[in-house]
Amino acid sequence: MGNVFILEKNKNNPIYGGFLYHCDEIHGIIPSNHFEDFDSILDSIQDAITIDDKHGNTLWANKACEQLYEIQREELIGKNVEVLEKMGIFSHSVVKEVLKKKEQISILHSNKKGKKILITGNPILDQEGNIYKIISTSRDITELIVLKNELEDIQNQLEELREKQQIVINNFIIESQIMKDILQLAKRLAQVDSTVLITGESGVGKGEIAKFIHESGSRKDHSLIKVNCGAIPELLLESELFGYEYGAFTGSKKQGKKGLFELAHRGTIFLDEIGELPLSLQVKILQVIQDKEIQRVGGLTSIPIDARIIAATNKDLQSMVNEKKFREDLFYRLNVVPIHIPSLRERPEDIFPLIRHFLRKYNKKFNMSKRLDSSTVAILMKYTWPGNVRELENIIERVIITTQQDNISPQNLPNYIINESENSSDIKISSATKNLKDTIEEIEKQIIHKAVTKYKTTREVAKVLGVSQPTIVRKMNKYKIAEVILQDYDTSSS
Repeated sequence: MGNVFILEKNKNNPIYGGFLYHCDEIHGIIPSNHFEDFDSILDSIQDAITIDDKHGNTLWANKACEQLYEIQREELIGKNVEVLEKMGIFSHSVVKEVLKKKEQISILHSNKKGKKILITGNPILDQEGNIYKIISTSRDITELIVLKNELEDIQNQLEELREKQQIVINNFIIESQIMKDILQLAKRLAQVDSTVLITGESGVGKGEIAKFIHESGSRKDHSLIKVNCGAIPELLLESELFGYEYGAFTGSKKQGKKGLFELAHRGTIFLDEIGELPLSLQVKILQVIQDKEIQRVGGLTSIPIDARIIAATNKDLQSMVNEKKFREDLFYRLNVVPIHIPSLRERPEDIFPLIRHFLRKYNKKFNMSKRLDSSTVAILMKYTWPGNVRELENIIERVIITTQQDNISPQNLPNYIINESENSSDIKISSATKNLKDTIEEIEKQIIHKAVTKYKTTREVAKVLGVSQPTIVRKMNKYKIAEVILQDYDTSSS
């Protein structure tokens, strides 16, 4: 039911009558011959009410107008809205907008004291469909806006606190229990000097774990030296790791050069891609671990080394040992405490927090306010991410840069991601499922996930699946399915 206006002319009052809001419910309660009581009724209403004619002249105003606009109503009545605008009573007249568009219009107005006033103008049409009168209602919503802003601030603060709990390894976001367990293990390892071997696919965050172990331990005030064993040519790798003395080879510096192990003294050396290390150097690494000393290339004296060794690889070193491609004794020396970081597809609950984190990171970096729509998020959630966290970050940065509009839709994603999402729509039951209850829950999760991918809101999902919206929201929380509207997280403000 809309606003219903009952007006009656008489010779003594140009607009004598009344105003009823949702009055069908009370129609008939007040006899028509009692309309004269409406003046006093309207004066008791806290909202300001004005009545204007089709030329924009103010015909009537209630008592609340005096307090809201700080002017006696006698000064309002008879004046045209153009005059009232020039007087500064209105910054922008809703009456002019109603006359122009011939429909209900609402605007936000600021009075002289900066109060925020919501003004709604309603046209009254005659039998020919022409505007006959305009009734406007005004309400001070300053406190509502303040409360809304305070609520948004609180929500942002809560969101920041929640993200701080997730950001545990520099920019490494975790939500899954398996990653939380790995973090706890890394914290314990930081307190001792045991050699650590970190395994996992490329891009899962092996370097971040190594950095976290170093920065959480007693060696944090000394250097963390990173070495990519696969990026340095074999002929140079030995001199880079162990240094050299003058005359060791043509072009060597007169004073010689310290190697990376020496630079890591009292700190940590991180041997990334240790599986790429040639067999000839594997022996020397083994000697460093056993003897705690190195010998420079071309040198005769041993130099004591106090450096923690953390190694990482994306290869199966045990298989390489079996194939005689990696020394067994070195493998066991490195594998004192193994840490295996699972791929992103094995911990899908981490995907959405990472999407949100990288979206904010690159919005801030590029001074943008891009957001992902629900369909885009759903596709990213279904993708298997063979490049893991590194690939996810790369994709988010790419779409932020290349998408012209603020809203990032599926067509802005690379085709191979969209194609994989379309080809993986069939429901699959994991071989790890042990009983009927788990099987049903897994199927339910996939059905809801597919629906969220296809439809834009939880209401649509609920309607299609024949359940209530609260049920869908509860199930999404239970199965950690991403909420559909990413912009709710105010990505442009952080």
